[in-house]
Amino acid sequence: MPAIEVGRVCVKVAGRESGRKCVIVDVMDKSYVVVTGPKKVTGVKRRRVNINHVAPTEDVIPIKRGASDDEVTQMIEANGKIEEMALTAKPM
Repeated sequence: MPAIEVGRVCVKVAGRESGRKCVIVDVMDKSYVVVTGPKKVTGVKRRRVNINHVAPTEDVIPIKRGASDDEVTQMIEANGKIEEMALTAKPM
């Protein structure tokens, strides 16, 4: 299983945003991370989530800890993953 780290692309598996992709922006402690879609790209708002509610993927976006939504969007576009991020995944 891929590590929970800043920049890791994940799929939300619980809540109203389940099935949507997000990026880990900050690791708070062993149970919680801060994720963002960003909302204008995937529909996931920046929020704190339990790590049990996200499923990490193999993709990593090179961002710094605490990056803004605009910075995350720019890095997603630079890596050519904007269309891939917009697709909803099958919730597990």
